[in-house]
Amino acid sequence: MKILIIEDEIPAQIQLEKLIMTNFPDSEILAKLESVGAAVKWLNQNQPDLIFMDVELADGQCFEIFKQVNVKVPVIITTAYNSYAIQAFKVNSLDYLLKPIDNEEFINAVDKSIQLNQKKRPDYELLEKLLIKSSVKEYKKRFIVKHSDQILILNTEDIAYFYSEEKATFIVNRAGKRFISDLSLDNLEDQLDPKNFFRLSRGCMANILSVQSVSKHFNSRLKIKLNPSLIDDILISRVRVPEFLNWLEGV
Repeated sequence: MKILIIEDEIPAQIQLEKLIMTNFPDSEILAKLESVGAAVKWLNQNQPDLIFMDVELADGQCFEIFKQVNVKVPVIITTAYNSYAIQAFKVNSLDYLLKPIDNEEFINAVDKSIQLNQKKRPDYELLEKLLIKSSVKEYKKRFIVKHSDQILILNTEDIAYFYSEEKATFIVNRAGKRFISDLSLDNLEDQLDPKNFFRLSRGCMANILSVQSVSKHFNSRLKIKLNPSLIDDILISRVRVPEFLNWLEGV
């Protein structure tokens, strides 16, 4: 069995090569390629029996290969995408391996692929759309907070800003009510949609809807006024001004 590996991560190449040589020692690895361009050029001149292909390559996604070359041999996609996208692989008669690759799953995928009849060409365009959709990060939509003896649900769009004070993190809603949070601003920054929330300073991260006014300040900085108001002045450093203005414009 002649095999082509299309993978831009060297550790992943090494793992695939080891799995192939351990489980299918009679196989021959014809080439290890890292990009769409190299794969297209190679496949226009050669044809393997089986292809291992990562989704994200050095110069783009692997689907660009299928748009330029009529791939007629079985393909095993190596991926870190979620189960929603995995269903697309099944529908399209492709096989897949989730990273890190399990040895038994590897053997099963290869056995199935070499028996695969690909008379019907998979719908790679549909697969690409599903994968792109599944790779969009999901951001936090609500928070659970304690208030007296109650547990309340705060929808993210109703939060004006988060701020830290004396090693504690507080959530302020659009009505000006304050709640304590167990999360740090660093953790919150990873969980909130950057289109809606911006880290104005080390101690404050605000919803774009809470920015009431922006004014010039000393040394090319910007002074931000929030609604509801925050006691301490919020200043955007000169270095971060372009990033902040791009955020306001939705760039």
